[in-house]
Amino acid sequence: MPASNTPKRKTAKPAAASEPFTPPAQHVWLAGLGAMAKAQEQGSKAMEALLNDGLAFQRKSQAEAQQRLQEATERLSHLASDFGQQATGRVDKLEHLFEDRVAKALHRLGMPSLLDIQMLNERVAQLEAQLAALQVTRASAARKKPRSPSA
Repeated sequence: MPASNTPKRKTAKPAAASEPFTPPAQHVWLAGLGAMAKAQEQGSKAMEALLNDGLAFQRKSQAEAQQRLQEATERLSHLASDFGQQATGRVDKLEHLFEDRVAKALHRLGMPSLLDIQMLNERVAQLEAQLAALQVTRASAARKKPRSPSA
């Protein structure tokens, strides 16, 4: 049997310089194969180095993601606070407008306002104080006045 009848293995050819574009998936595949070949050549040291690089990259990515998350949380809480303040301001304006309209309607119906009632309460308190003082002076004058005998 001649040796020429045995099938020959085809060896993978590196991407030819004549190919202007190699797809990104193929780049990733080739990089993985290269990393595997390097790992086989250099043994466990290369694997440890790749592992350490991967861990460092993961920590860096997690720290960056955590920072971005915190910034987004701060922005959202600030926006929520601003929105709450705006809503409170609008509710206050609406409440004030409602109170004014109710007060005008009550005034048209002849109902006294809170200020009118407060002024009346103060006036009643003053009159009660004057009346009490007058009663005290009359009572003391009546005690001092001797009774005249009836003829």
